[in-house]
Amino acid sequence: MAKFKIITPSGASFAVPGAGYKLEMEALAPIDAEIVEIAAKTDEDFAKEGRDADALYAKGRRVTKTIIDGLPRCKVIALGSVGVDSVDVAAATARGIPVTNVPDTFIEEVADHAMMLILATYRRVTTMDRLVRENRWAEGRPLLSQFPRLMGQTLGLIAFGHVARAVAVRARAFGVHILAYDPFVEELVVSQYGVEPVNLTELLQRSDIVSMHAPATPEAHRMLKEHHFRLMKPEAIYVSTGRGPTTDEPALIKALKEGWIAAAGLDVLEQEPPDPNNPLLKMENVILTPHVASASARFDPVRKRRVGQEIALVLNGRWPRSCVNPSVLEKSQLVRWQPYSMERGPGA
Repeated sequence: MAKFKIITPSGASFAVPGAGYKLEMEALAPIDAEIVEIAAKTDEDFAKEGRDADALYAKGRRVTKTIIDGLPRCKVIALGSVGVDSVDVAAATARGIPVTNVPDTFIEEVADHAMMLILATYRRVTTMDRLVRENRWAEGRPLLSQFPRLMGQTLGLIAFGHVARAVAVRARAFGVHILAYDPFVEELVVSQYGVEPVNLTELLQRSDIVSMHAPATPEAHRMLKEHHFRLMKPEAIYVSTGRGPTTDEPALIKALKEGWIAAAGLDVLEQEPPDPNNPLLKMENVILTPHVASASARFDPVRKRRVGQEIALVLNGRWPRSCVNPSVLEKSQLVRWQPYSMERGPGA
């Protein structure tokens, strides 16, 4: 019998079915830990089956207060993602259980994807593609001739965490002026990237392109509402690669239908996969991708190894590299904690 038991929902992974836990076990095998899958459907049954667990590898299902309170021996809840909205962090904090994520692993991929959506939406790439395929070649140039060149336009970044900073580095090469709103990041940090710190209203009013990077926290839920979209320029485009619930989707749909804004490029939606009747699916001025901004050949190996490392650190009595509930620190004798900014998101 192994020294440590780590439980996880069965059949839930970004990897292909049957991929196993070889990469996580690189860090866990040396401390004599095992990963046990639990197939229970209800939260109560899941907690009952995992009652003797030392750790929870969270994936594929929401980790509720019922589950957390039913795991008296649990010392850590580990996520293989940036977003932590699938875990009741407050309940874990109340129990003194650190919740870990991988906030610094897929930054470049998400920044690339955000930049791709910005360029594709601004240059109406899917529309151009359709015109060619429909033998409407001559219509492309007149359409794009209505819009100014990208150089000299203003890009507004909502939240200025790791991904937004990487986007700023990329966007600067295109000659755009960059604004950022993030009440959790010091203005001096923002300005070091050649970005102008502003409030949210000013960002929306001045930006030709708005890129959303806020995390899915209770405070950021439907952060952008109808009155925010009304503040934007009618020629502005909206891009989101953070989390779908940060945007009031019905308000966005209304803004696109009624011409308050010109177009949108979205990797995330409030409901994923979307309802087949979602109006966004039929809008020609919207580019959609299926929450894939963080995806690359590097994605699975790196995040899985990181999960194993974080669990191993905590089970060995050490502090994890990434803890999303800092107040847990007060309950611990360990002192190594690195605070993280507003953006934990990308979904990703």
